[in-house]
Amino acid sequence: MAHTRFVNRDAEIETLRSAFEHDTAEFIVIYGRRRLGKSALAREALADVDTAVYWQATEETPDVQLTDFVDTASETFPIVDDIKRDWEALLRALGRQDAVVVLDEFPYLVQSDEALPSKIQRVWDMHLQETGMTLVLVGSSISIMEEKVLGGGSPLYGRRTAAIDLPPLSLHDAKQFYPGEDSDTTIESWGVFGGTPYYLRALDPSVSLAENIQSCILSEHGILHNEPEFLLRTEFGIREPQTYYTILRAIATGKREANEIATFAGIDSNSLGSYLSKLRRLRLIERDIPVTANPNATRKSRYRLKEPLFRFWFHYVYGQMGKLAQLGDDAYTELVEPTFTEYMGPIFEIICQKALPSLIPKTYQGIGYWWHREHELDVVGLASDGTLVAGECKYTTRQMTEADLADLERAADAVQWVPDDGREPTPHYCCFCRSGFSDGLRAREEERDDLSLFEPADIVG
Repeated sequence: MAHTRFVNRDAEIETLRSAFEHDTAEFIVIYGRRRLGKSALAREALADVDTAVYWQATEETPDVQLTDFVDTASETFPIVDDIKRDWEALLRALGRQDAVVVLDEFPYLVQSDEALPSKIQRVWDMHLQETGMTLVLVGSSISIMEEKVLGGGSPLYGRRTAAIDLPPLSLHDAKQFYPGEDSDTTIESWGVFGGTPYYLRALDPSVSLAENIQSCILSEHGILHNEPEFLLRTEFGIREPQTYYTILRAIATGKREANEIATFAGIDSNSLGSYLSKLRRLRLIERDIPVTANPNATRKSRYRLKEPLFRFWFHYVYGQMGKLAQLGDDAYTELVEPTFTEYMGPIFEIICQKALPSLIPKTYQGIGYWWHREHELDVVGLASDGTLVAGECKYTTRQMTEADLADLERAADAVQWVPDDGREPTPHYCCFCRSGFSDGLRAREEERDDLSLFEPADIVG
């Protein structure tokens, strides 16, 4: 399977190219964590633009940064060679040319010159907004981009005409990079490598998933062997990461509630909140609440890692470097394979949640988890037509049976939700199973309109 040079991002490219073609000034911000392809997106959108300056900043002094920028910009606009080495003067000159200017790795510029956002704000307000210029700021440091560009306290607040918060690729787009073409392998590949473009490019689709995991992650020479540790230390600015590592490992190994995480990490539950808040701000973890609950009122919370590679790494690699080195090429077989099906269970639930609008097409007010006391549902969709879609997920080697359906129906009966029209919700039951369904459960599906059964091929397709 050949790797595609550039995958999807159609909506984002359309946003950028439309802005480039406008006669009015455009100020666009592209942000999101590293490895998602922000630079590639900008370059792809600029592919047919002749009046563009794309420049990627480095961690150097302000004078060196300005000189490098002028060297790049002068290739397209020689006039800037004669302009004073000053950001306001340079941008003003390029504005008179109605140029498209992309400043990539913008946080590096802010770190070397904290006044730069104010300078850009001044030249934008006084000169650039009356031109046909498009200015694009690209950055991976979410904290800096939010504080210095997007936040209410930033001098640039309110100036942007568009913002692109770049997400990972969807499973549908990422699957063309995965080894093998069967649905089960696609789901398992997502459970390890997710949809982050940098991780997908590391894959060799000509060998098995197990071989890719071994060579890319478990091997001490693998390109992703130290990836989470590298990002935590360098990109997220966590200089004393031990406590964060332990919290992430706790969540990766199934401790999802705050008291479980605090106990595992050996920290006071009252201080855990600040750690969780920062990890959420960095988009490393996500908070789940029952889908029927008010997020501003409920105290029910569970946490999970957003990036599959981080979950896999903290589950199987962190703290086990010596064991991995000792096992060598047998690491996957000895360490991962025995528990991999169990590892995949929670990820399968997320995949099923994301697939629900395609499998049961409705307009949903919310899709997620639900739990209350002894009852729990893996997938719940609250549809605007009053349908309560309740689902159970099994990523196991056994088929689901009528007994599983009975458990699902009992849990769904405990959900307290009132549709907007005030009527009783109409239940619809979904069973998602890796290994299929018993003859009895298949027969029930034939008899009922309120029951749907889905296997991996349905979910991936």
